[in-house]
Amino acid sequence: MDLLILFKAFLLGIVEGLTEFLPISSTGHLIIAGDLLNFNDEVGKVFEIAIQLGAILAVCYEYRSRLGKVIFSLPNSRQSRGFVINLFIAFLPAAIIGVLFIKTIKAYLFQPFAVAIAFISGGLVILFVERRPIVPSIENIESMNWKDSLKIGFAQVFSLIPGTSRAGATIIGGMIFGLSRKAATEFSFFLAIPIISAATFYDLYKHWHLLSANDIGVFAVGFITAFFSAFIAVRALLSYIAHHNFIPFAWYRIVFGIILLIYYRSALFQAIS
Repeated sequence: MDLLILFKAFLLGIVEGLTEFLPISSTGHLIIAGDLLNFNDEVGKVFEIAIQLGAILAVCYEYRSRLGKVIFSLPNSRQSRGFVINLFIAFLPAAIIGVLFIKTIKAYLFQPFAVAIAFISGGLVILFVERRPIVPSIENIESMNWKDSLKIGFAQVFSLIPGTSRAGATIIGGMIFGLSRKAATEFSFFLAIPIISAATFYDLYKHWHLLSANDIGVFAVGFITAFFSAFIAVRALLSYIAHHNFIPFAWYRIVFGIILLIYYRSALFQAIS
């Protein structure tokens, strides 16, 4: 097996794991990284979707006790049923819009220039929200109702634009709609489980014909690397938000987006000349 390909899979796994649950867009980073590593053919795009399951598994492991309690108490616990219903409601808007428009989105927005604009725009939104004097009315996700979940679900629709960030859309959207920073972050973690799992299995089903037995090693490296890096990122983020806001992530997005615009504009001019 080509060691260079495995190394690229290793790097992309780290990128996926570290960025999936931060408000900086894992999809945007993977598009850029895949482009720079020349790992952006059709199989590479399926790979980028598939390794998200590694990151999701990290969240499931981190919250295994809580998720286990919900699953086993579901028949008898109103709170557990409410939690599952809220996730389902929040899942629906992006799932429906994604199925209807994903081909158009991939055709026109899955390219570096659009990602750079989304990075900058998302950073400006975070700055605006963090500098507003918002007093949260919901301190934990158990206090959410279906209306709160639906609002966050519509906020998540914006994450279909690569570079926007699913985590950023749900966390910042949650804060706008009254959730505390911790509640919005945790709900974003849990909401990632159904939305990313569904998107991953759907994409794998549609593109199964592109894969072969030779891809197993590459996918395994990316999956495992994404799991461990996501596990580290989730724990670091939970520790960080206890005492800090998301303004540093906003400035990172803006600066990174500007760098991308300059880089790809220069590359375009060189190609033309």
